[in-house]
Amino acid sequence: MVASENTNKASKNFIETRGVVTELLPAGSFKIKLENGQEILGFLSGKMRMNKIRILPGDEVRVEMTPYDLSKGRITYRF
Repeated sequence: MVASENTNKASKNFIETRGVVTELLPAGSFKIKLENGQEILGFLSGKMRMNKIRILPGDEVRVEMTPYDLSKGRITYRF
């Protein structure tokens, strides 16, 4: 039972940061400028698509990134 707890922890190993949407791209993707100045490609999370939350350039968003690929991220919240 202890091993399953460790795997759950490891699967939620995301880096969360804030950024500003700079450009809308086709297929529900966005260019996002992060707080540290880096530009990444962002995609809408499933819950945001389900609830039809719209994102426009200039919106501030929360982004989750995996430590394995820091050039892409998932948009999880719009401020």
